[in-house]
Amino acid sequence: MATALALRSLYRARPSLRCPPVELPWAPRRGHRLSPADDELYQRTRISLLQREAAQAMYIDSYNSRGFMINGNRVLGPCALLPHSVVQWNVGSHQDITEESFSLFWLLEPRIEIVVVGTGDRTERLQSQVLQAMRQRGIAVEVQDTPNACATFNFLCHEGRVTGAALIPPPGGTSLTSLGQAAQ
Repeated sequence: MATALALRSLYRARPSLRCPPVELPWAPRRGHRLSPADDELYQRTRISLLQREAAQAMYIDSYNSRGFMINGNRVLGPCALLPHSVVQWNVGSHQDITEESFSLFWLLEPRIEIVVVGTGDRTERLQSQVLQAMRQRGIAVEVQDTPNACATFNFLCHEGRVTGAALIPPPGGTSLTSLGQAAQ
């Protein structure tokens, strides 16, 4: 009962705590357009960016038997593409791919959703324990030949997905000068 009386007295005291509304010397009419002369009514919002987000996604421009052209930069040999960087990947063939060689993909934040693996000029099977380790960590793995893996990676990045790629250059005479030219 005492709490109800205390709450009721606070509720009644509440209007006195309010600030009085600001009264303008004139009220704008419905058809009145605000202009800089209306100072208080016409307030512009100004935004200053302190640090710009890197909106540039990773894209594979071309590939050949020696390496890849990624965002205009030449990368020789096998490489791992992360959301904002490229690193050399220390594997020689699909048989060298182990759980340890994939560890860089699950150590990253934000977490990578899918890793596209390019195994050279044809699709090769990866060891089942490697795929199971990635699945347990919540990362999907798509294994393809390198030409298709490059196209899939570019497509997923264009969609805005958090994607990684592990690519082995295709041996021999396989080469593509530009993935953009192939799409046309």
